[in-house]
Amino acid sequence: MTEIRQKENRIRTNARRLTAWAAVALLLALAGGPAAATAQETEVVDRVAAVVNNDIILLSDLEEKLAPFAEKVRAAGYSAEKERETLYKVRSEILENLIDQKLTDQEVKKYGIEIGEKRIDRTIERVKEANYYTDEELREGLREQGLTLEEYRARIREQLLRTELVNREVKSKIVVTEEDIREFYEANADVYGEEKKYHLRNILMRVPEYAAAQEESAIEGKMASVLAQLKAGKPFAEAAREYSEVLADEGGDIGDFALDALAPEIRESIQTLSPGEFTDVIRTDLGYQIFYLEEILEAGGLPLEEVEEEIREKLYQEAVNDAFRTWLEGLRKRSHIKKVL
Repeated sequence: MTEIRQKENRIRTNARRLTAWAAVALLLALAGGPAAATAQETEVVDRVAAVVNNDIILLSDLEEKLAPFAEKVRAAGYSAEKERETLYKVRSEILENLIDQKLTDQEVKKYGIEIGEKRIDRTIERVKEANYYTDEELREGLREQGLTLEEYRARIREQLLRTELVNREVKSKIVVTEEDIREFYEANADVYGEEKKYHLRNILMRVPEYAAAQEESAIEGKMASVLAQLKAGKPFAEAAREYSEVLADEGGDIGDFALDALAPEIRESIQTLSPGEFTDVIRTDLGYQIFYLEEILEAGGLPLEEVEEEIREKLYQEAVNDAFRTWLEGLRKRSHIKKVL
């Protein structure tokens, strides 16, 4: 621990050496004045955030990781107390992650584990093939998540290193059985199984974007009259040809839809219908609508053989992550960890 104490002493010594000139130069720089400080004119003051065995985590490292999250928290409009509590929680979680990363780095160094660039390339290619991504589509997807390709490669490297560590440290070999795959497949029938499609007709009367209340009320009244005719037995297709502003010639036939493809207010009304029934008048973004359920179709799902490898990989990665967490918890107990903040 002598080495750590020496590092901490050097940091404390640097803090005491902040001269009056450095303070003035820093103030001028913040004020936008001409006396911009050079590397020789100021010294960066840092502190130790945590000690992990023979390594340290600096406060500057913690603040760098915290910065983007802190910006979002401060923009969320919380009360001062809620903002303070949230920032403290996020800061603590990030520090714990940095400690885990430091422990992992120490073990990687201990065993001399390395992941080459070609292996990362192959892993990215498999991701692209599995999701039918082009290079540009992958980059665009990463941009939407706030990631650069370099940051994504770093994450893949960490995942591969984690897998290597688990393979080395976990005594019981991770095995995904055929029974595991089938159970997962059956438990996720909404993803892999058959999907219901709803064959719909509708009658639509549009409401102009800047319609006056009186004009909208008149349209709503007209739709109420159409609904009354339907309840009296008028065929829906006939009413659609007479009144609908969309696909009137086709009797309002708008095709087949999965429930999750419909707007919430429409979905709630459709899912309670039986074939041959229609909804009440619904106010939507397009205007006033009435929907008719022609029939419910069972769309074929994905056979187990087609998704078996995808499920196997998913279950394997989950097992790797669980094993890694268990191993890391044990490593934490065997390590010297001191949080200074």
